[in-house]
Amino acid sequence: MGIPAAAQPAAPTTGAPDIRDLEAMVVSGTRPGPGMWKVTKADHVLHILGTVSPLPRRMDWNSAAVEAVIARSQAVIEAPYVAVNSDIGMFRGLALVPAMLRARNNPAKRPLREVVSADLYARWEVLKARYMGHDRGVEKRRPLVAAQELYEAALKKSGLRMTGVVAPVVRKAAKDAGVPLVESKVVLTLEDPKAALKELNDSDLADRECFAGTMARIETDLDNMRARANAWADGDLEALRALPYEDHYRSCAEALTTSAIARRLGFDDLRARADAAWLANVDKALADNAVSFAVLPMSQLMADDGLLAQLRARGYDVQAP
Repeated sequence: MGIPAAAQPAAPTTGAPDIRDLEAMVVSGTRPGPGMWKVTKADHVLHILGTVSPLPRRMDWNSAAVEAVIARSQAVIEAPYVAVNSDIGMFRGLALVPAMLRARNNPAKRPLREVVSADLYARWEVLKARYMGHDRGVEKRRPLVAAQELYEAALKKSGLRMTGVVAPVVRKAAKDAGVPLVESKVVLTLEDPKAALKELNDSDLADRECFAGTMARIETDLDNMRARANAWADGDLEALRALPYEDHYRSCAEALTTSAIARRLGFDDLRARADAAWLANVDKALADNAVSFAVLPMSQLMADDGLLAQLRARGYDVQAP
C-alpha cells in the first residue's frame, strides 16, 4: 500500500466545520464513580467495574468500594488487550501501532498537506489552530500519528485525560492485598520483525481513514466526551446509556486489521482472541474463587453483543449496579 499521489494545495478553510470555543465544563473534586456489576455462579461472585475514557483531568476518584472488593478477592482480571512483540520491544494495544513505527513521519519526508486530501487538510488546519497553535513538527507526521497528537491536545484543553485514573488504583490495591493480576492478553510475535516493521513503515496503514475519523470525533463529540466523563464520575449509568458513543480507536483498529498486510502478519483476529481470553479467565475465576474482580470498558458492559451479554448467554446471573 503506497502513499497516493500528492493532493492539490489545500483549499481555504472557509466552510470548514465550526469549532466552538467552549469552557471545559467537567466535574472536579472527589467523585464516587459508578457502581459495580455482579456476575454470579452459585455462591461465587465476580465484581466488574466499567470504565470510560477520557475522564475529568482534575477529578479524584473515591475508590474505597473498589479497593474493599479487591482486598477480599482471589483474582483481579484485567481488561482484554493485544500486545505485539518485536525486536524493538513489546507494544500493548493496536492503538500503539504508531509506536512500532521507527519513522513517525511520512515516507520521503512529505508534509501532511501532501498525503491527505485538500478538504481533510482544511479541516485539520481549523482544529490544529484551535487546539495545538503553531506546532510545526506535527506537519511532518504521518496522518495516524498527527491525528493522535491532535486528539490528546483537544482532550487536554477540554479538561480531560485518557489514562491515569482507574488502572493505577486497581493495580496498587491488588499489590497491597497480595491478589494476583490475571492478564487477558494475546501476544503477536513477529517472526521476521525487521521485514515486518519495514513493510509497516512503508505502508499507509489506513492512515487517512483514522485521520478523518479522529477529526470527526473532535469536531462533533467533545461535548459528549465531557458528558460521559461527568456521568462516570458521578456514577450516573442512565446518562451513560443515553449518550451516543463512537469509538474511533475501534474504527481505526478495524481499518488497520482488515488490510492485506495486517492479515498476513496475523493482526486480523487479535481483538476476538483477546475477548476470548477474558471470557476464559472469567470462567475459571467463577469456578475457582469465592470473590473475583474485573475491569471492562463500559461499552462492553452496555452493548447488546458485549462481553457482559456473552456472560449472560453462558448462563451466569448478571446484576447491574
